[in-house]
Amino acid sequence: MMQLDKHVYRLGIDIGSTTIKMALVRVEPAGTDGKERIDIVFTDYRRHNAVPLQVGQEMLTQLVASSGLSPEDTLIVGITGSVGMGYAQRLKIHFYQEVIAAAEVVKRLYPDVHALIDIGGEDSKIIFFEEGRVPDMRMNGNCAGGTGAFIDQTATLLGVETEALNDLAERAENIYPIASRCGVFSKTDIQNLISRSVSKEDIAASMLNAVSMQVVSALARGTDVLPKVFLCGGPFAYIPELRKHLLRALDLTEEDCIVPEYTQFVPAVGTALLAQGGTVTCAQALSLFNNHDTAPQSDEHRSGATLPPLFDNQEEYGKWLDSKRRRYRHDAIRVKQPALGSSLYLGVDSGSTTTKLVVINEEGEIVFSDYSYNNGNSFQAFREALQRLYDNMGRDIEIVRSCSTGYGEQLLKTAFRLDRGIVETMAHFIAAKHLQPDVSFVLDIGGQDMKAIFVENGSIRRIEINEACSSGCGSFIMTFAKQLGYDVSDFARMATLAGHPYDLGTRCTVFMNSKVKQAMREGAAVDDIAAGFSYSVIKNCLYKVLKLQSFDQLGEYIMVQGGTFRNHSVVRALELLTGKEVGFGPIPELMGAYGAALYAKGGGV
Repeated sequence: MMQLDKHVYRLGIDIGSTTIKMALVRVEPAGTDGKERIDIVFTDYRRHNAVPLQVGQEMLTQLVASSGLSPEDTLIVGITGSVGMGYAQRLKIHFYQEVIAAAEVVKRLYPDVHALIDIGGEDSKIIFFEEGRVPDMRMNGNCAGGTGAFIDQTATLLGVETEALNDLAERAENIYPIASRCGVFSKTDIQNLISRSVSKEDIAASMLNAVSMQVVSALARGTDVLPKVFLCGGPFAYIPELRKHLLRALDLTEEDCIVPEYTQFVPAVGTALLAQGGTVTCAQALSLFNNHDTAPQSDEHRSGATLPPLFDNQEEYGKWLDSKRRRYRHDAIRVKQPALGSSLYLGVDSGSTTTKLVVINEEGEIVFSDYSYNNGNSFQAFREALQRLYDNMGRDIEIVRSCSTGYGEQLLKTAFRLDRGIVETMAHFIAAKHLQPDVSFVLDIGGQDMKAIFVENGSIRRIEINEACSSGCGSFIMTFAKQLGYDVSDFARMATLAGHPYDLGTRCTVFMNSKVKQAMREGAAVDDIAAGFSYSVIKNCLYKVLKLQSFDQLGEYIMVQGGTFRNHSVVRALELLTGKEVGFGPIPELMGAYGAALYAKGGGV
C-alpha cells in the first residue's frame, strides 16, 4: 500500500454522461528551479450507470483503501464534467468547466503545446494556445458526430466491442467515405458498406478517418493545428488507431503530439489543480456522497416536466397484458410441431441488421421461427438460419413455397431461388390483417426505420416512412439503454412501472443527449428516464413523422409491429397519447417474416 505524507491533497472528480473519473493530485511548491512538482497519486475510471454518486462513493472508498489516506486526512475537492454541475450544486462542491480544467493541465505541465484536442463520449473540443493571449476554446454543439458515442454506434452496427475497432482498423486496406457530422446519418453509409460486403476492417478504419475529419473541419475551422498537439480523452486512450488517422488528417507525425499516460483523466487532473475553497476530510467526502445519493430533486425543482405513469402498479399492467392476449388473437399464431408430410411455407424478412425467418403450415400456425443478427452479411445469416431450420426439423420437410421481404429481399430471392418477393410494408399489412381483419392503422417500428400504414375499407390508402433520421426507432432506445448501462429488455421493464416519467420531448437521438444529461443532473431516476424514452418514441412518430392533425386519422383498430413494440411501455405510451386502444401480436419482431410466409401460402391482401 502506498503511504502518503501528511499534506492536503487535491481531488478532481469528472462526472460525464456515462462515466466518472477521479484523480488525486499532490502539488508541491516551486523549488529552487522555479518549477512546482505535481504528482498524480491515484486515478480511477468507471461507468456510473446513471447512479454516479453511488459509484463515486465506491471509488472514494477504494481511494482511501489503496492510497493510505485515513478518514481524517483532508482533501480539496472540485467537480467537472457534462453531468457534474448539478451534482456539484447538490454536494456544495466547486464546479469547474471541463475545457478550462483541461487547459489548466497544459498551461502548468506542457507549456510548449500549441493545441489541445479532446474527444469525449459525447463532445469534442480544440483549445488553441498562443503566448500572451487567452486560449481559443472551441467545442461541438449538441451534435455527437465525431465523438466517442459516434464510435460506439459503429461498433454496435458491426457487432463488436468498441475496443475491437482498433484491431480491425489496424488491418484495413481501404478507406471509404462516411458522413460523420451526425451518428444518425452515418448509419446509412455504414449499412451501405455492410450490404456491399465491405470488410469490417475497412469500415472501422473509415469510421476513425471520418471522426478525424469531423474534428478538423468542425472545430479547427481553417485554423492551422501546429505542433505540439496534446491529445486527451477516452477514445485516444483505448483506440490508438484514432490517433494515427487524426495525425494523418492534420499532416503531423507522432513526434508532433503528446499523449499522456493519464489521457482519459485530463479534465479530472485539471479540476484537481484548479480546486479552491475549504478542505474536507475523507470521511466527510464519503458522507456527502452517501447522504445525497438517494435525494433527487423534487418534481417542482426540475426544469423538465413529468408525464403520467404508464401503469399505476404491477397488477394494472398484468390485467392490461391479459386483455391484449385475449382480444388480439394471440392464439392465432401458435407454434405447433407439423405432422409428417405437411406442406410448409417459408417467409424471411432480411432487415438492415437482423434476419427473421418464419415457417407456417396450411393453417397459418408457426412451426419454426428464427431471429438473428446479420453481422454485415445477409446471405450468410439466412444460410445459417436455414441450417438451424433443418437441424431442428430434419431435411425431409417439404417447403412448398417461399417468399422474401425487407432490405435483402432481392438478394435472397435471387441467391436462394425463393419463389416470391414482397414489399416490406405489404408483408406487415398482411400479418396485421391476419390478426385483426378490421385493422385501420399499422405502425411498424424497427431498429432504424418506421413505417405507418393507413387502411381504408380493407385496402392501403397511404404509407408514411421516416427518412434520414432514426429518432424514435428501436436503435434510439437501445443506444441510450446501453449508455446508461442497461440491457434494453431491462430498460423496458423499468419503464412500465416508473412513477414520474421524465418528459424528454421529441428531439432527435443526437440532441436528446443534452436532455438526458439534464435529467441526470436533476437526479431523475433511471426508470423515469426509461419511461420518458417510451413517450418520446411515440411523440416523434405522431408529431414529427406522421404530423397528425387529428388522431381520428388512425381509425379504431390500431395494430403495432416491429421489435420496438416488444417494449410494452411504448405500446402503452401510444395508447395514453392518442386515447385509443392499441393491439399487438405475440411476435411483433417477426411480423414481417410472418406476413411473407402468409403471402407464400397464398394469403394475399
